[in-house]
Amino acid sequence: MESALEEIEFLALSPNRVEALRHLVEEPRTRRELVELTGASQPTVGRILQDFEDRSWVTHDGGTYRASLTGKLVSSGFGDLVEILETDAELRPIVRWLPAEAITFDLDRLTVANVTAPSRVRPNAPVTRVIDLLGDASSVRIVSYAFNEQSLETIAERTAAGDQRFEGVFSSGAIDAIADDSQLRRRLRELLAAGGVTLRITDQAIPVAATIADAVVHLFLRNDQGVLQASIDWDDPAVCSWANDLFERHWESAEPLTVDRL
Repeated sequence: MESALEEIEFLALSPNRVEALRHLVEEPRTRRELVELTGASQPTVGRILQDFEDRSWVTHDGGTYRASLTGKLVSSGFGDLVEILETDAELRPIVRWLPAEAITFDLDRLTVANVTAPSRVRPNAPVTRVIDLLGDASSVRIVSYAFNEQSLETIAERTAAGDQRFEGVFSSGAIDAIADDSQLRRRLRELLAAGGVTLRITDQAIPVAATIADAVVHLFLRNDQGVLQASIDWDDPAVCSWANDLFERHWESAEPLTVDRL
């Protein structure tokens, strides 16, 4: 393990080494080409190539260098590590709000996620993100403990126009909150009457507010007090499969929502 960590340190301490190896993985290069591509000096590139040869990461034919199989493996693995650490830096402020107990897909899928956080100039950015997704989708599924007004309005307009098919399973608390507001209750009634709409209600705890808009999965992340912290979304088949399984589990145990319930 110590030797492996030393090799990681060897690469990490020199961006020029990382870049040189990456360029050699892309295609064979001369020393002059590596100088131009990395911006490093001739002597520096010479030392890098010698270090790579000592580790059998490169081979050369005359003045042309190419990455070996192990060199390609090292470059790929180091790139994966950098990507993971970049994702960690992005997720670090919100990781505590991720529903760890509900996430069963491979955590490496987090590296391809899109994170939307509120800011001073865009405090409603996570909601805006899901509204954009809802406005473009022809098929929407939602499993959630909440149903915000903007989502309701967008879905109601799209389904009334025949542009969207909608299935939703919501906690009883989410539906009761809508029913307590006369305007939103009327809008929900209109949604129930639209074609291509099926809603169910459940008393079971829903661990995460998930929207599946066509092939995109969107999660709202809230703190223990229910305050919205951020949202995260993926256009990823593995995450979409997970979200559909989550939806189906709650859908099967839920009851149909009827106008009488409102």
